[in-house]
Amino acid sequence: MKSIIFAILILMGSACAQNDLLVASYLPEAPSTRKFWNTENKIEFSVLASLIAADAVTTQHGLNQGYREANPVMRPLVTQGAAGQAAASAIGFGAALGTGYILHRTGHYKAERIAVRSLMAIESGFVVNNLVRLH
Repeated sequence: MKSIIFAILILMGSACAQNDLLVASYLPEAPSTRKFWNTENKIEFSVLASLIAADAVTTQHGLNQGYREANPVMRPLVTQGAAGQAAASAIGFGAALGTGYILHRTGHYKAERIAVRSLMAIESGFVVNNLVRLH
């Protein structure tokens, strides 16, 4: 009989401890989720797409005037005319969009902004370089 009373007291003590544990523990606040296609990203990727289009047009003008594509990776594509240039531009834009999206999904919002804006600056440099060489 003593062992049954002792077992009941032990079980009651552990049950009370479990209730205290449930009250003391709480779930942390969920991190804020930002939308990927917010206004800032829409504007930035639109500007990047227009810069890529300007680079494509100026590259094709340069190739028609006898210049050579400086990027050895894209050279096989852009020398195939408008279709190859469109493919190269789509690959470049897709890589930029994918990089931004992966950084966004992993919560690296600041790195996402830095990466996209850096790509915009680099693409701007390409467009300016093409325009300087053409004139």
